Formats: sequence, C-alpha cells, structure tokens
Amino acid sequence: MSVKQNNLKSWYKSGAPGVWMSGGAVAIAIIMTLGLLAVIATRGLGHFWPADVLEADYQVPGEAPRVLAGEVVQVEEVPRARLAAAGLPVAAEGGEFMTRELFKVGNRELLGADFSWIVGEWLSNPRTPEDMMVVERREWGNLYGYLLRVEEQGRLVAEGADAWPVLQQRIARVEQLHGQLARLEKKEVGRINHGLERLRLEARKLELQGQLDAAAQAALDARRAELDAEYKVLEGQIVELYQQFNRDSMVVRVSDGRETRIELGKVVRAYRPNAMGPLDKLGFYGLKLWEFVSDEPREANTEGGIFPAIFGTVLMVMIMAVIVTPFGVIAAVYLREYAKQGPLTRVIRIAVNNLAGVPSIVYGVFGLGFFVYVLGGSIDQLFFPESAPAPTFGTPGLMWASLTLAILTLPVVIVATEEGLARIPRAVREGSLALGATKAETLWKVVIPMASPAMMTGLILAVARAAGEVAPLMLVGVVKLAPNLPLNGNYPYLHLDQKIMHLGFHIYDVGFQSPNVEAARPLVYATALLLVLVIALLNFAAVYIRNHLREKYKALDH
Repeated sequence: MSVKQNNLKSWYKSGAPGVWMSGGAVAIAIIMTLGLLAVIATRGLGHFWPADVLEADYQVPGEAPRVLAGEVVQVEEVPRARLAAAGLPVAAEGGEFMTRELFKVGNRELLGADFSWIVGEWLSNPRTPEDMMVVERREWGNLYGYLLRVEEQGRLVAEGADAWPVLQQRIARVEQLHGQLARLEKKEVGRINHGLERLRLEARKLELQGQLDAAAQAALDARRAELDAEYKVLEGQIVELYQQFNRDSMVVRVSDGRETRIELGKVVRAYRPNAMGPLDKLGFYGLKLWEFVSDEPREANTEGGIFPAIFGTVLMVMIMAVIVTPFGVIAAVYLREYAKQGPLTRVIRIAVNNLAGVPSIVYGVFGLGFFVYVLGGSIDQLFFPESAPAPTFGTPGLMWASLTLAILTLPVVIVATEEGLARIPRAVREGSLALGATKAETLWKVVIPMASPAMMTGLILAVARAAGEVAPLMLVGVVKLAPNLPLNGNYPYLHLDQKIMHLGFHIYDVGFQSPNVEAARPLVYATALLLVLVIALLNFAAVYIRNHLREKYKALDH
C-alpha cells in the first residue's frame, strides 16, 4: 500500500471528514436561515417605504386611451403567447416576452379593485407629479389623486395651493378626536358595560340562591342608576365629538378626471411621496413601522397594526411557561429522584418521549374536548350558574389555549430537566447528606439549583415551539379579531376566559383568508418576521437567565 493511500486512510480514521461534513452542513443551514430571513425582511419591511406614485397614459390596442396612477408593486416578463391566451389584444409580431406590471391603483370604490395587472409596453408618458397625493383611509384602502379643496360642513375653507397645509392641520385635528373617541368608547363605555353586566349576573346569582329581596334589589338598582347616569354623560360627549369628527371633508380629483368627496373622519393620513426627500421618507418609514407594531388592525387585517396579536402571543406564552415549568420540573424530579427505576419507569419515559412527537392538532382536539367542554363546562356549572346558558369558561379562551400549549410542551421540559438532574455528580448529593441535610433539603437547596440551567433549556425549547404553534390554537381560543385585550382595567383585570389574537394565526388568516390577497401579501412577510423576532426576544431573555444561573452554580460542579 502506497504512502498516499496510508495517509488517506489515516485521515478517514481521524474523523476529519465527519468534522468537515458537519461544519459544512451547519454553514449551509446558517446561510439558508439568514437568506430566508433576508427575503422575509426585504419583502415585509419594504412594504412600509413610501414608494413614488407613477402616473402614465395607458392604451390597450383597439380601446380609448386612459390615465393610470398608482404604485408599481411587481414587474415580470411573461410570454407573449400567454397574454394572447388570456384574451389580450397582443400583436403576433414582436419579441417572445412582454412586460407585465402589477399596479396598486387604489380608489377601490371607483375602480372596483385595489390592484390591476397591466402590460408595460402599452404605457407611455410616465411621470411622477409632486402634487399627486396618497390618502390612507380607515376603510376602502388607499386613494390616489390631486387635492382640489378642503370644506367644512360643505363650506369652502381652502383650495389650490393653500389647501394642502390646511388639510394637514385638519387631519391632525381629526386624529386627535379619533383618539378621544377611542378612549371614551373602549375604556369608559367598556367599563360601564362591564359594570352593568356584572350587576346583571349578581342579580341572577341572588335570584338562584333565593336571596334577591327588596333590599338587595334596591341596592342593585341604585348602582345601576349610577352607571346609567355616567353613560348618559358619556353619550353626550361622544355625540358631540362625532359631530366635530365628521365636520371636515376634502374634494379630490382622481386620475380619470372624476371628482370625489372624502370625509376627513375616514382618513388616517395624506402625504405626497413624490415630493418627499430621503430624510422625509425615512421619517415616514419609521412612523409606519411604529404604527405596525403599536396600532390595531383595520381593513380585514390588511391595514394598520398588529399590536393585539403581539400582546396575545406574549401573554399566552408567559402563562404557558408559568404552568408548564412547575409541572415539568416536579414530574422530572419524581422520575429521577424518587421513582423506583424499573420497567414501569422506563415505560413512562418512553411515553413522555413519544408525546413530544404527537401532532399538535391532536393536542388541540384534546384541549377542546377536555379543557373547554369537560373542565370548562364543569367550572361554569359550579361557579358561574348565573351566566347560563352563555358559557364563561366553557368556551375557547386564553386559559385553555395556554393549558393546551403547556400540555404540548410538557415532554420537552421533563426530558431537559431529567438530563440536567442526571448530570449532577453523586458526590454532591452524598456530601450534602453527610453534612446532615435531609433528602428533601438536598434536593431543594442543592440539586434543583444546580439543575436550573437545564430547566431553563427546556423552557427555552418550550417557548420556541409554543410561540409558533397555530393549529391547536384555532380550536381553543385564538380568533381573527379580538376587540379587547385580555388584560385591562376591568375587574378581574386578567380575563382568562377571553379569546385572543395570535401572530401565527394572524399570518394564516391574512395569507389565506384575506379578501384582498395582493394587499395582504406584504403583511404576511412583515408579521412572519415579527413573530421570529418575538420568539428570539423571549428566547434571549431565557438564555440570559440560564447563563446567569450557570455562572452562579458553576463552583458547585467542581
């Protein structure tokens, strides 16, 4: 055998090929992950940049020319034969491919759709007029056009060049009124409605117990009268605010020459992207990003923000972590420290490991059947009979979603904790017992603290899986749109029976259930990126705690 063959054989025996293959596989996985995140970030975050509005003449062969205005969303080349097969009057001569562009034309109430596919070769005289305006509305999407005049209750206020600054002032005023109305309608009126509902349930409970006498009824009526009086005052304030809210309007000329009147109460903002400089666009971009993470959704979740989904996701994961950690640790401690190591214990460990591979939708069905219908229905019968037939806990909600995820992630916490307990040297336990500590004291003050980094590892894996689950949550408490947050100022403050929004379900709903697919597509990428960031932040917090515990108890390992 030659020296070269001997060297090659020695190289194989050294394990170097396996090291290089493993390193290459890890590098490829990292590159693919970073590439995926880059694609998601580019397509999602680019949606918030104020793109220039293009206006151009568009003439389909055989038809009268017309003017189009909007944002160019996508440009692609398609075979000429494909356009001809779609019924477009495409000439037979020419190149094999033609350009097809997706225009966001807005003006849905006038044109019937927000987006339109056009043939690029039929566009001519493209221009980006600085006075072209983009109007973001609370309903009906964007509107593109030229501002003609601003009116107050049908009376002319400003027109021409003077109308733009007046419009910005009036929109700022309307936005302030909108904040006041939101506070009154959601917080104040919500508080009164919550109080009236509690009085109704209290009266029903006294009636079922046979204690609704004249004195109790009079006390309830007095409290109800106080709430009604507060509501009358609020109602007057809300009516007055709505009169001011709907006072102003503007008249806009769209690209085809038609004029339309828009109430400023329906407008979120108006801006002229073609007249913006780089710094102006950057400031607007930051404003849109902040709106995305801090505002509520609108337009069937295709506009506005996703703060309720962020809040619901984080709150549900935190409740899940509070539930799963003690149960998982107790189960692992019993299996490792107290249970007799025999066939039964091995079967239990095998069952725990197998539970980690059960499809998540099965946990959702279990949660719906056991937690919601059996456990929730029993709680309603025992503690909330006055609410019948309307369910309180016998319906999907935050509590059952968190419990379902806790059951789903329990095997991960058990396995990780057991491995941490197994790594603690036997000499540590014997030394503690030799110093006079009981087994319980040794376990509580020595063993569990040393195993806490492994427990945090299990919790990190549990959080990562739970935050991204969607299928079981669709059955046990997550909905498309929840009008109120589950944590507010109304007693009992944390409403575990309330349904919530979730980032994962929001992605599914916007991506597959939205009536406006083209408008929803960028938000799918943006929400997916945000979900990754939320999971990463939760994991970083847990990793920080784990590293702190590891450093704290490192001395005990030696």
